[in-house]
Amino acid sequence: MSQNYKTTAKQNPDKKSCLVECRMMANATQVLQSATFKRAYKRLHPNQKANVDDAVAEIVHDPSIGEAKKGDLAGVFVHKFKCNEQLMLLAYEYDPGIRLLQLLGSHENFYRDLKR
Repeated sequence: MSQNYKTTAKQNPDKKSCLVECRMMANATQVLQSATFKRAYKRLHPNQKANVDDAVAEIVHDPSIGEAKKGDLAGVFVHKFKCNEQLMLLAYEYDPGIRLLQLLGSHENFYRDLKR
C-alpha cells in the first residue's frame, strides 16, 4: 500500500480470509482478502505486488472504479489494470466500510474461476 495507509494484518476467526485494515485520515476501511486472492498475491514478484497494492489503494479510495458484472456475478466488480505490460484483473465486492478482494489474475479462466 502507499504511505498514506496504515496496514495491520490479523487472522480472522473463521480462517477463510485475512483482515487488513487500511486507515486513511478520517475514515477506516476494512479490506478483506479471500483465500484465492491471498494465494494468487503471494505468488507474485515484489514489483507486481507493488502494482497490485496501488490497484487496491485505488479501489479503497473509489470502489466504483471497477466494472459491475451481471447475471451469476451480480454484486461483483472487476478492476482492470496493467502489471508489467500485462493486463491483470482484480475482482472485489464492496460495502461502505468493507472491500472484499475475491480474485486476482489474468483474463485466462478468470471468470470461470470467479464463479466457483
